[in-house]
Amino acid sequence: MITRNELKYYSSLSQKKFRESELKFIVEGLKNVEEGLNSHYDCEIVLTTFEFAELHKKFLSEVKRKKIRIEVLRSQDFIRISETKSPQGIAAVFRYAKLKFYPDKTESNVLVYLDNISDPGNLGTIIRTCDWFGINEILISKFSVDYLNPKAIRASMGSIFHLYIFEEVEPALLDDLKLNNYKIICSDLDGKNIFDYKFPAKTVLVFSNEATGPSEVVKTIADDVITIPKYGNAESLNVAIASGIILSKSVEQNF
Repeated sequence: MITRNELKYYSSLSQKKFRESELKFIVEGLKNVEEGLNSHYDCEIVLTTFEFAELHKKFLSEVKRKKIRIEVLRSQDFIRISETKSPQGIAAVFRYAKLKFYPDKTESNVLVYLDNISDPGNLGTIIRTCDWFGINEILISKFSVDYLNPKAIRASMGSIFHLYIFEEVEPALLDDLKLNNYKIICSDLDGKNIFDYKFPAKTVLVFSNEATGPSEVVKTIADDVITIPKYGNAESLNVAIASGIILSKSVEQNF
């Protein structure tokens, strides 16, 4: 039986400082939990409501076979660990390790660098989009939102479990990638038309905060700036949507 102190502890994992100190994170929703359980991540506990447990006996029996602890909670207790307005009644806690990126070790032809992305929904959607297009490694800048933020995890729809994601990557590392023959391609409002652009064989695609654009240090490092041409009256494109369009053109040429 789960204790109140344990509930408080698992609830605290919605905050970045506790995730980082404990090296654990919590995910909600059946899709995300299933993806996590089928990945290399180590699951500490699965938490469900009585209602969910009654409807998903087969799923929980499979979890039991993996020797993972399961606790069934009253709805009012589950809400204490939930970050959603209408929770599905299923969550899990996973352990993780912070990964260190080595520019001379990567075998990826296309890398993605996220420069000061502040919205967790956008960041999670970009991760999901990268997964769709076969991008295996994502570098996230120090001032971007945490990719293990509950909103980012939900938006990723389980893709965080498929990719290698490196946090707090300083822009200076982009210079190291240039020494390994990568071209740093930055997306911004004023750049070369992506529909005419020839992407280099080894590329780092930089996606930035849509309100502020690329940081000055990234602009200095970038080899090229590209843009999606505008035909209508919208002021800008959402960064998650823009990343999908640019990734589509890049992988079309390089995969």
